[in-house]
Amino acid sequence: MTKPDPRTAQVVATRACISVALLAGGVAQAADPDGLAWTFGGFGTAAVSHSDNRRADFGASVLKASGAGYSDAWSPHVDSRLGAQLGVTINKQWSGVVQVITEQRLDRSYRPLVEWANVKYQATPDLSLRVGRIALPIFLAADYRKIGYAYPWARTPGEVYGALSISSSDGVDASYRWKAGGLKLLTQAFVGGTGFDLYQGYTVKARKLTGVSTTAERGAFSSRVSAFSSEVSINLADELFDGFNQFGPPGQALARQYGIERKRFNALTIGAGYDPGDWFVMAEVGRFNSHSFLGKTLTGYAGGGYRIGAFTPYLTYAASHAKSPTRDPGLALDGLPPALAAPAGQLNAGLNYLLMSVSVQNTVSAGVRWDVRRNVALKLQYDRVRPDAHSRGTLLNVQPGFGERPRVNLASAVLDFVF
Repeated sequence: MTKPDPRTAQVVATRACISVALLAGGVAQAADPDGLAWTFGGFGTAAVSHSDNRRADFGASVLKASGAGYSDAWSPHVDSRLGAQLGVTINKQWSGVVQVITEQRLDRSYRPLVEWANVKYQATPDLSLRVGRIALPIFLAADYRKIGYAYPWARTPGEVYGALSISSSDGVDASYRWKAGGLKLLTQAFVGGTGFDLYQGYTVKARKLTGVSTTAERGAFSSRVSAFSSEVSINLADELFDGFNQFGPPGQALARQYGIERKRFNALTIGAGYDPGDWFVMAEVGRFNSHSFLGKTLTGYAGGGYRIGAFTPYLTYAASHAKSPTRDPGLALDGLPPALAAPAGQLNAGLNYLLMSVSVQNTVSAGVRWDVRRNVALKLQYDRVRPDAHSRGTLLNVQPGFGERPRVNLASAVLDFVF
């Protein structure tokens, strides 16, 4: 019997993760294709990261409480997670899936979160409808964003994927498969919304979420173009903007400009990849506009790697640029009586601290993936993160004096697995 090429085995395994049947390691419990069948599988990441900058945390998401650096020089919280997925096929038309994930949250707990929970109706071989909690079809890795084994790096590039921390919505979608010019295409239209608690009464709400996404495949080539819009409310800075409202029309104008109360959030992303087996390249760009203190950004990354047996060295460059102010003079202090000038100055400082969250940053990442065995991969990655002087980029828990040494050197060891 011919021994399979490890590079081919890796590509096949990764593509299996990307497919809807990602967790096909679960065993179907009914032989009749028209009868009831169940699948179960899981995935996880055990990781540790070290940062040399103790005045900020490197984190994989703003929805986490801590990371590597300020909170802990060595941190397991950046990438570690565990997930499980249960699927059921009732017949050729009806099926359902539930996916549950546990990873660090803003309250520092690891309380499980239901990432997916939907029912699917296959109306025709090309048309399907779903209702429930559905993965947002934004970015190339949308369908496997939480499954580290499915992508080559330790984590998805933060400059791009960090611009949209929400990864699922509650609603309905329709998907249609079609062909054109030798391409296999899948167009998905979706409507929904989401909302969740952050911590201590702070919440995020996204209403009237609508969008469309189209993926295209031809041989080793794949791409995705997505656009969506939503009405977003986040009450994290309500006290600050209530303070601005007390200063008449100038303060009220600042509150309207930067507050996040039913603000329209728009996003457009375009990504493409080419993976013939021995090597791969991929790139994505995104444009995001929050119409608030979260700003307007243009983001992107490009990277590639080469497979040498079970090893895949890779290199990636990612960047985010602000298309809106990262500083604002705020309220004019000249002419204000001392009793008002002091609180006005504090409000201005608070506003500019918020504007630091508009990501202006670039990262060079280099690493190697080792497919230790079937469904298990070890990744070692080094990241050189450089935020702008007036931005904290994707970093968390930024402390006074961070601007004196804004660069971060991060080393990570990540063990990804599926079962």
